[in-house]
Amino acid sequence: MIIGIPKEIKNHENRVSMVPFAVEALCRAGHKVNVEAAAGKGSGFSDSDYQLAGANIMNAPADIFESSDMIVKVKEPQPSEIAMIRENQIVFTYFHFAADEQLTKGIIDTNSIAIAYENVQSGNGSLPLLIPMSEVAGRMAVYEGAKCLEENMGGKGLLISGVPGVAPATVTILGGGIVGMNAAKLAAGLGAQVYILDVNPDRLKYLNEIMPPNVITLYSNSMNLMELLPRTDLIIGAVLIVGARAPKLITRDMLKDMQPGSVIVDVAVDQGGCIETCRPTTHAYPTFNVNGIIHYCVANMPGAVPYTSTLALANVTFPYIYKIANQGCIPFLKSSSEFRSGLNIFKGKVTHKGVSEAFNLDYHDALSVLN
Repeated sequence: MIIGIPKEIKNHENRVSMVPFAVEALCRAGHKVNVEAAAGKGSGFSDSDYQLAGANIMNAPADIFESSDMIVKVKEPQPSEIAMIRENQIVFTYFHFAADEQLTKGIIDTNSIAIAYENVQSGNGSLPLLIPMSEVAGRMAVYEGAKCLEENMGGKGLLISGVPGVAPATVTILGGGIVGMNAAKLAAGLGAQVYILDVNPDRLKYLNEIMPPNVITLYSNSMNLMELLPRTDLIIGAVLIVGARAPKLITRDMLKDMQPGSVIVDVAVDQGGCIETCRPTTHAYPTFNVNGIIHYCVANMPGAVPYTSTLALANVTFPYIYKIANQGCIPFLKSSSEFRSGLNIFKGKVTHKGVSEAFNLDYHDALSVLN
């Protein structure tokens, strides 16, 4: 199989989808890997690193797309990349289709095979290809939020940890999954008063057992949230419904209950955001102000720490890439329900219910389109 690794072109996205050790293993197994020039530069990997691993360096992205059976990326294809995707080509990356109708319809029109990292789901319900980036994003959400609380960023001028004689910040986290858990750990470690809300009693029990005393678990309902808003300095949106749009837990009207200069970091922005006033921002222009509340809604947060993020991502995606190359994509999809759960669009047909429901598109069972 010929695998193509294009350079990421989303704003301030410096991650790369494959590192030299993975290239070497694929080439040793008899496959060919084409890497776009400078694709790994932002993550600390040079073209010569890839060449030594056996890759073929290509200068033009069009050559990568034209020559490869499978395209492996980090972020969703941008419009110029969608135009280069070929019929029957495998595209393996983070897609987050349910938050982007234009992307969804664009990929449908290519008649390609779109497999989303974020939807690959193991038998125990975990999301192995999303977990590393969720860990990064959860931790980043705290220190980006802490920075936004500074007066020069428009915040209320509050140090998240406090100091002796001055109370620390209050941090409210919506969602107790991987993002929420990592955010709570870091915020608590900095000394903040942390509340973490979730609707799963078992998850709340687990979090209550492992978290330090300055983390309080609460069942997520409107009454608890409304009680917390006036005294919350930093809200972190960490809600995830696999493959579907995030529910709006905080409306525009609810912002009036927050103090001016408070901060919202919506990590769920990739899935449409769990805050009504959320809209995707970039690392170049990360924040905006709505009714005195600072919003940080960068859609590719881990892209700011590309070395860490690239290695963490490559560690978990490589086993799947290797099996796709060795077994063939369709046989692997048929044999592995875990991998098949990541199939979102197969040659123009939507195979994920969350995506079909988001845009009222016909749904097709994955196994039925593969046979």
